[in-house]
Amino acid sequence: MSASATRAVVAALTRNGQTARFVGGCVRDAVLGREVRDIDIATPDPPDAVIELIEAAGLKAVPTGIAHGTITAVAESRPFEVTTLRRDVETFGRHARVAFTDDWAADAARRDFTMNALFLNPYGALHGMEDGAIFDPTGGLDDARAGRVRFVGDADARIAEDYLRILRFFRFHAHYGQGAPDATALAACAKHVASLSRLSGERVRNELLKLLAAPTPGAHVDLMASSGVLAAILPEAGSTAALAALALLDEPRGVADRLRRLASLLDGGSAGAVAERLRLSNAERDRLIAMTAPLPGNLDLSPGAGIAAHRRALRRLGAALARDHALLAWARDRAAVRDEASGQDALLATIAAWKPIAFPLRGADALALGLPPGAAIGRMLGAVETWWEQGDYRADRAACLAELKRLAAEET
Repeated sequence: MSASATRAVVAALTRNGQTARFVGGCVRDAVLGREVRDIDIATPDPPDAVIELIEAAGLKAVPTGIAHGTITAVAESRPFEVTTLRRDVETFGRHARVAFTDDWAADAARRDFTMNALFLNPYGALHGMEDGAIFDPTGGLDDARAGRVRFVGDADARIAEDYLRILRFFRFHAHYGQGAPDATALAACAKHVASLSRLSGERVRNELLKLLAAPTPGAHVDLMASSGVLAAILPEAGSTAALAALALLDEPRGVADRLRRLASLLDGGSAGAVAERLRLSNAERDRLIAMTAPLPGNLDLSPGAGIAAHRRALRRLGAALARDHALLAWARDRAAVRDEASGQDALLATIAAWKPIAFPLRGADALALGLPPGAAIGRMLGAVETWWEQGDYRADRAACLAELKRLAAEET
């Protein structure tokens, strides 16, 4: 928050004595000693004045959400969202009609959680961020430090303003909460479950995947299930036990992946429908379907299968999909990390070190030997490939051709 680009934007916004404060997640994360990524700034100045101030300082101003008071300032190629203080005039359960204000408390009152309604004097931030530099009209500072995810004011009213806040509650509790969730907030979320159907697939997807990226998402997805939220957004979800087991496997090994964690909740028959409803990209859809499809019967990724079997699976699946299948299988089998950790880690090391090995022959090689086109060519090439794999890939092209000739001679 003290980088030169940040200082340049703050200087531009306050050059004539105006007030500007850091707001929201950047303040929350700074208070908690977490990495601060995106920096948002609030100001009582209207958007047109904000644009003038930014451009007068030689910075770029982009009217990204001017109707809602948001301008993006760009300094040193880094974006900063600058938003005019607002109060809600009318809400629609998804978006709100707002009016600009100079009342900092009114702006805080329209935010979702108290820990996100913190404002920080930027000059205080540059000099150690003492608590006195923080404007905290909702008690968010104590809540953030205590791990309490609490709605600003009335939980029912905040949720009715935007039903996505139901999912945000579970996501924030997964990443910031300590202990049991706020009972009032949880009851309000359960009360409004039916309204989740009004949200777009994209908005649901974004919140769900962010929740699944938490270090221990299983307990929080269980909480969603018990409150009816999971069934409302992911009716295909089965038991959450595999998700909890998967997080124990992937998190400490540094291979956590939120799409794989989503796959742990599904079976192969439902992955396509889930991908469509959540508006996953084509690549994400294909990967989700591939992860939840059963392995071909001749492939084995169990830790005790041996290096030859593992390498065969790696050749057929590729390293990424092999890792996905291995971790998901262990999680679904409730593999005890204590009992099989060495075998699991050895396989993951094999996967990480894997370099694809291309089979030396193609169909054209069989045709060049005078074999007639047809199913027999595929069958014989498959047999040669199996022979090559069983020989640990040592046979070169000439040896594979010789084996193909031998099989062809047996066919005639």
